[in-house]
Amino acid sequence: MSETVELHYTVRGEGRPVLLLHGLYGSGNNLSRLQRHLAERYRVIAPDLRNHGRSPHCPDMDYRAMAADLGALLDREGVASAAVIGHSMGGKAAMTLALTAPQRVAAVLVADIAPVAYEETHDPVIWALQAVDVASAASRGEIDAALAERVPEAQLRQFLLTNLQPAEGGGYRWRIPLETLSAAIPTIRGFPELAATYPGPALFLYGSRSEYFDAQRHRAAAEGYFPAAELQALEGAGHWLHAEQPQAFAAALDAFLAAHYPPAG
Repeated sequence: MSETVELHYTVRGEGRPVLLLHGLYGSGNNLSRLQRHLAERYRVIAPDLRNHGRSPHCPDMDYRAMAADLGALLDREGVASAAVIGHSMGGKAAMTLALTAPQRVAAVLVADIAPVAYEETHDPVIWALQAVDVASAASRGEIDAALAERVPEAQLRQFLLTNLQPAEGGGYRWRIPLETLSAAIPTIRGFPELAATYPGPALFLYGSRSEYFDAQRHRAAAEGYFPAAELQALEGAGHWLHAEQPQAFAAALDAFLAAHYPPAG
């Protein structure tokens, strides 16, 4: 296993700790609305996972390494165990932490991802990002227009453009290491083979329109690793369920935490 990296993170609120994990191409800041909501009752730790946001870049991008980073972060914050919430790639990191260090995870909510290897081994998004000449661009609007040729969904483009930064001397640069992430796509789409189960409370919350989680196809895998797993669909939501249905997502999250990880006091 590679050495851990010291993740960049923010902390909001007080009380029992909650670890909040973003997905591929995201950062902790993308979940700031959810972090503020939870911070009314919990101490919410929202890191940038390795190779994302302001965290260090590293050639290793497997889930065991990401889980080790999270364990080291909990150590730095003096947290013995926390509830862990993760979306997509962050959900797989959350599951891996629960399976490899169950004593660190009091409860886990996995948003729209299953503990399985997905079949596609490439990602058109990373190709789109690599194809745009951001170094020579005069404005973000110019980059957005160029990206729209390959990524027509405006909401997805705006999400991706959160990784764009002005470069010294003019033009722009991506703050995420595109070549590293491109090489790691098969690993990110996969899931480690772990001879372990997590006995604690687990909720798989998924969008009814999502292509990433299907209750019939993925129930066995979810319950195989998480025997106490609950599965719940958010009607009308796709993969970005926390952004598409923020109130319904927050309500489901609040109910799960109230039942299995109530606020202190």
